[in-house]
Amino acid sequence: MIKEKRTAMILCGGKGTRLGALGNRIPKTLVKIHKKEILWFMINFLKKNNFNHIILPLGYRGNQIRNFINKNKNFDLSIDQVNTGENTKIGLRILKVLKRISSSDVLIINGDSILNFDLNKIFIKHVRNKYDVTFLSNENQYQFGTVCLQGSKIVDFKRNIIFDSVNVRKKKNYIAYNYAGIIIIKTKKLLKHSKIFKKSDNFEKDFYPILIKRYKSNLVKIDGFFHSVDNMKDIYIANHKFSKNIFKNISTIKKKYIKNF
Repeated sequence: MIKEKRTAMILCGGKGTRLGALGNRIPKTLVKIHKKEILWFMINFLKKNNFNHIILPLGYRGNQIRNFINKNKNFDLSIDQVNTGENTKIGLRILKVLKRISSSDVLIINGDSILNFDLNKIFIKHVRNKYDVTFLSNENQYQFGTVCLQGSKIVDFKRNIIFDSVNVRKKKNYIAYNYAGIIIIKTKKLLKHSKIFKKSDNFEKDFYPILIKRYKSNLVKIDGFFHSVDNMKDIYIANHKFSKNIFKNISTIKKKYIKNF
């Protein structure tokens, strides 16, 4: 039997404003990649990594997400679907579902990504090292041209480079890493600072600096597959540039149990 509850909150209530006409018909998390919805991939990914309780703060076209969950009875894990309002800001959506969290540490993840990496290992390390917050970082593609230097010598010119971090202007020895839209955080810290969510226009900008300054934090670079879907180009890339084999071991999920936890 699974020994403990492990909760993940998938942020899926917003409208895909960069998806054009498609975003007017369906929520972004129901966009299909290789004939399967993003949410399907996400739930199976989380299940594979020993999450047994999922919270969905519903918003834009939430009825479509409810219908999707109702049609997929074989997920075989607990899923709480909570109406949080169609135009509600993300922070307030989180606030409205806080009481549904059933584990001492919770994963909060944006509902627009296809992923395949060892999240279970990251979660266990977070708990064992008693981190208050663990941020996950990913590689990204820079769409513009870049002039490449080694020391003071120009050595190359490239477009669409893959990068994971950048030097910050006017900040010596200060490197900024991409944030993957995934965080593991102690539930008590969410509850303690819940007032921030009521008035915040951008909960990440307002809340995360507080976490970093006051509590024990950690950063983990994702070692595996990560692709976020933000626009029509991202959908095209996922459906045409990535082999179906990338998704194979997500598609053939077998029931797992928490071990050594």
